[in-house]
Amino acid sequence: MTTLTKASRRDFLKIAGSSVGGLVIGFSWFSCDSPKMEVLSTEEILSQAKSFNSYLSISPSGDVVIYSPNPELGQNIKTSFPMVVAEELDADWEKVRVLQANLDTEKYDRQLTGGSGAMPHSWERLRKAGATAKFVLVAAAAKTWNVNASEITVEKGVISHKGSGKSGHFGEFVAEAATMTAPEEVTLKDKKDFKIIGTAVKNVDAKEMYTGKPMYGLDFYREGMLHAMIQRAPFGMKIKAVDDSAARGVSGVKDVVTFGTSVAVVGESTWPLLKAKKLLRIDYEPDGAVESTADHDRIFADLMLNGKPDVKRKDGNFDAAFKGAAQVVTAEYQCPFIAHSPMEPENFFAHVKGDKVELIGPTQTPDRARQATAQLLGIPLENITVEITRLGGGFGRRLRADYVEEAVEVSRAMNAPVKVTWSREDELTGGAYRPAVRYRFEAGLDASGNMIAYKLRGVGMNAGNCTRENNFPSGAVANVLIESIEHKSSITTNAWRAPITNFLAYAEQSFLDEVALAAGKDPVQFRLDLLQQAKTSPVGGELGYDVDRMIGVVKAAAEKSNWGKDPNVKQGFSVYYSHRSYVAQVADIAMEGGTPVLKKVTAVTDCGMVVNPIGANHQVRGGIVDGMGHAMYGNLTFENGVPKQKNFDSYRLIRMKEVPEIDTHFLDTGFDPTGLGEPALPPTGGAIANAIFSATGRRLRSQPFIEQKEFSDIKLEIRRA
Repeated sequence: MTTLTKASRRDFLKIAGSSVGGLVIGFSWFSCDSPKMEVLSTEEILSQAKSFNSYLSISPSGDVVIYSPNPELGQNIKTSFPMVVAEELDADWEKVRVLQANLDTEKYDRQLTGGSGAMPHSWERLRKAGATAKFVLVAAAAKTWNVNASEITVEKGVISHKGSGKSGHFGEFVAEAATMTAPEEVTLKDKKDFKIIGTAVKNVDAKEMYTGKPMYGLDFYREGMLHAMIQRAPFGMKIKAVDDSAARGVSGVKDVVTFGTSVAVVGESTWPLLKAKKLLRIDYEPDGAVESTADHDRIFADLMLNGKPDVKRKDGNFDAAFKGAAQVVTAEYQCPFIAHSPMEPENFFAHVKGDKVELIGPTQTPDRARQATAQLLGIPLENITVEITRLGGGFGRRLRADYVEEAVEVSRAMNAPVKVTWSREDELTGGAYRPAVRYRFEAGLDASGNMIAYKLRGVGMNAGNCTRENNFPSGAVANVLIESIEHKSSITTNAWRAPITNFLAYAEQSFLDEVALAAGKDPVQFRLDLLQQAKTSPVGGELGYDVDRMIGVVKAAAEKSNWGKDPNVKQGFSVYYSHRSYVAQVADIAMEGGTPVLKKVTAVTDCGMVVNPIGANHQVRGGIVDGMGHAMYGNLTFENGVPKQKNFDSYRLIRMKEVPEIDTHFLDTGFDPTGLGEPALPPTGGAIANAIFSATGRRLRSQPFIEQKEFSDIKLEIRRA
C-alpha cells in the first residue's frame, strides 16, 4: 500500500449537481511532487506548465464522466489518463465516459502534450483523484447504512456491505458524498490489485474516428465564420511590397490582410482562397541571413573545425588518453532539416471580440496559445478561452502558437470569427523543422580493445544543446569530452518527436558499432561491457540513465531476437534511453538472391508499468515506423530561404508496404510509468543502419539513407518475415 499524507482540505472540492443531484469531484495537486523532467532542447515546452487537476463527475445513474486535460494527438492519453482515475475509483469501465477538458489553469497542471511527460507527471495525481473520490463515496454509504466504512467493499462502481447484504451503485450516494469531509490521508491500491490498469482497453474515440465523426480542428465549423489562407515570407526575408489586385478579383474573396511577414486572403470558403493566394504578387527583401543548404554544409564544416564549443561534460583527460591510445576511431554523422508532416495540417479558429477572445483548435500547448494571444492583443489571460480539439498528429509542431496567432491577427483585422487553414504546401514550407545537426566522434582503444577515451562534438542549427551529455556511454569511459556548438539560423526550428535524440541516438549507436568492430568485439557484448563498467566503477558526475534498466533491455532484446544465432540473418543492434524510458532494438536483414531484405525489427521496452497494452504497443510500433521512415527518406533542403520540397511528391515519407514485421516486448521492472510517446523512435535508425553494414559492409553516416552514395547500389528491399 502507498499512503499519501497531509492533503489540504482545500485540495478536495465537492460540488453537488444543481439540477440532477449529481456529484462533481475535482482535485488539485499543487502539493504533489512531479518526477524530475529530462532536460530537452526546447525548455519552453515545460515553461508553460501550470496547475493540474483531474476532474470527474458522477451522475445519479452511476455513470462516471472523466475529463482528460491533456491534448490528444494519437498518444492515447485520452484513454490512459481516465483508466488510472477509474482504477483507484473502482469504477465500472463500461460506465465511464471520457471528455476532453478545455484549458483551465485553475484546475490542471501541465496541461500540454510534449516530452513524453504526461503520464510520468500525472500518475500519482490521477490515482489520488480516483482514490479520494472513492473514499467519500464509501464514507457516504457507511453513513447511510450506519455501518463501519472499513467493512465496505467497492467493485465496478458498486458499493457493498457484506454483513448487512446492502449494496448500491455510486449514483445512489453522490448527494450524501457531497456533504462529506475530505480526507487528510488517502491510501492507494497495491499494484497487484489493479483490474483496469494493465488491461487492453480500446481507444475511447475509436468509434468516432472510424465513423468519421467531426472531432479534429479541420472539422470545426461555425455558422458565419470566415476562412483565411496565408502566404508567408521565405526564411530570412521580409515584405517589401504587395500587389493583391488579382487575388481580390477572385469570386469569394472578401479581403486581403497584411501583417508582419505574412499576407492573408480571407473569404467564405477555402477553395477560392487557394486560387487567390497563388495570384498574390509579393516582393521580399532580406531581413538577416538568407540561407541555402549549401550554406549549411559550409557552416557545419567551419564550426566543426573552428567553432568555440560549450563544454557539456569533461571526465578525465581525453587528449592525453587519445594521444596514448593503441587504436583510434573517428567518424562524422549528419542529419538534415525535416518537417513534422502531421496528417492534419495546422489550423485554428479565433474570434476576437473587443478585449475577449475565443480560441478553438488543435494545439499541444493550449496555455501557450492563450499566452501568445494575450501578449499579441495586450489583454488579460482570463479574457481568453481555449477549447482543445483532437489533433491529427503533431510530433512537436503544435507546441508552437504561430498558427494560432495568425488566426487572431486575421480575426482582429476582419472584426469577425476566422478559421485559418494551412495547405500541405504551407505545412512543409512555412513550418518549424527538426534542426539539422552534424556530429564528430572520436574514440581511443587500448591494446586490449577497451574504449579508454570518447569525444563527441555536435554542431546544430538552432538546436540549443545538441548533445545529451549524461547519457550512455558517459559514466562508462574513463576519459570523456562532450561539446556543443550552435549556429543561429534564420530557419525556424522546433521540437521534433524525441528532440535531439531522434538523430543523436542513431549517430551514437552506429559509431559504437564502428568502435566495437575496431575492437574486434560483438556489438552487444561491447555495450554490456561498458554498462558493467558504469555499474561497478562509474566515472565522472551525474548519470542520466539507470544502468540496470539499460542492461535489462539489452539482454532481453538479444534474447528475443536470437542475436547472432542464425548465420543467414544479418543483424543490427541499438539501445537508447530517452524520456525516462529504455528501448533496445534489433533489425534483421536476410540476403535473398544477393539482395538484402529488411524483414523484422525486434523491440524491447522498459517504460515502467504499462497502463494500456494496446496503446503501448501502438506507440512503440509507431515510433519505429516514424524513426525508420525519416532515417531512410526524410530530407528538406533550402534555396535562398525557401524549402525545395513542397509536397509529398518530393518530400518522401515511408509507405505502408515498406514497414517490416515489428515484434514488441515490454519489461515489467516495477517502476511507475515513464515516457512512451517518443522513446521507441531514437534507436531505430541505428539498428537498421548497423544491420545494413552487417549485411553489405556499407556504413551509413548520414540521413536520409537513400541519398547516400554508400546506399545507392544496395537496393535494399523490405518484406515481412
